[in-house]
Amino acid sequence: MDTQTAHKDSSAANAALPAHAARPGEPGHDADGPTFSITQLAEEFDVTTRAIRFYEDKDLLHPARDGQTRIYSARDRARLLLIQRGKRVGFSLSEIREIIDLYDLRDGLTKQLVHARGKYEEQISKLEAQRKDIDESIKLLRDGINFVEGELAKRKGAGECAKAAKSPKITSAEQPQA
Repeated sequence: MDTQTAHKDSSAANAALPAHAARPGEPGHDADGPTFSITQLAEEFDVTTRAIRFYEDKDLLHPARDGQTRIYSARDRARLLLIQRGKRVGFSLSEIREIIDLYDLRDGLTKQLVHARGKYEEQISKLEAQRKDIDESIKLLRDGINFVEGELAKRKGAGECAKAAKSPKITSAEQPQA
């Protein structure tokens, strides 16, 4: 590959990186790619640094250390993206770990893809069942509102009749003039 082609490939790869990622030759870039601070990832993914440390405690992220400073790799960033997506669709952290840890099998991702597809189908079934339950609950609540409104209308009509029966009759001479 000539240097011009290599430069184009590098530029294309750099363009895909977030603005805060360290580029090759910059501080914060290692041989495997760009690195990120915990603050950078927290801002990018709109999560707290505490949440990221929690994912680390749960063995979902594996940052390098420079003293007390965590240094997250592009791989950690990708895993955080998968964690966020998994959470958004209702997977538990253990299910998320199960799926993303299959990347380490080095089998061309076949086993991971097959396993992930099965997990996705299971989750779709769970969400569809929840949607059915929610739709039924909404229908019951709407029926309840209709019943309550009917009862209130009966009482309002009955209340006005009772009020009219108790109030003294007003003759036409006593009617206020408009």
